[in-house]
Amino acid sequence: MGLVFRTAAQLAALLLSLLGWALSCLTNYLPHWKNLNLELNEMENWTMGLWKSCVIQEEAGRQCKDFDSFLGLPAELRTSRILVSLSNGLGLLGLLASGCGLDCLRLGETQKGLKRRLLTAGGVLLWTSGVMVLVPVSWVAHLTVQEFWDESVPEIVPRWEFGEALFLGWFAGFCLVLGGCLLHCAACSRPAPPASGQYAAAGPPDHCQQLELRHTNPDI
Repeated sequence: MGLVFRTAAQLAALLLSLLGWALSCLTNYLPHWKNLNLELNEMENWTMGLWKSCVIQEEAGRQCKDFDSFLGLPAELRTSRILVSLSNGLGLLGLLASGCGLDCLRLGETQKGLKRRLLTAGGVLLWTSGVMVLVPVSWVAHLTVQEFWDESVPEIVPRWEFGEALFLGWFAGFCLVLGGCLLHCAACSRPAPPASGQYAAAGPPDHCQQLELRHTNPDI
């Protein structure tokens, strides 16, 4: 029963981590970290991401433009681009390592120590990947709130608000952190010994034991 629970926990952690990694890649790509709605022109909306900014107009549709310079970006966007990109790479390595360390795979099943180390390393990588998504997303959200409630800016000036990518990033980071913790716990737990070993120990003696008994007691 313990072995079944351990395997189920590993599979659930891997699926949860895979979902978080896919959402983190989507968060990195989507240009919806910030949204700007113009009150003077409600038919025009602006969005900003880590790699490009877009304007959505009712007549012309969506038009996007990549950022010309990395150094010209604000500090939070530069740092977020680096951290989220590193998070995607670490998440991929964590998925590969933990996938090779699953108990349900027959590959390397005789090397229990190696599979446990792979699970532990994969859990740590996935946990780190989740933190590296949560930090930039929370930082950009914090600065957006500060700028939105800045009293020194006139009320007529449009304010940036939360984009959909921030919520995806929070959910992705939560899935990666939870999946990494589950994998680490599954790696540290020990599977229950098989029941067949107990029955074998309680069964009749084998042929060698019978010969030894006859040698010590000839009356048998």
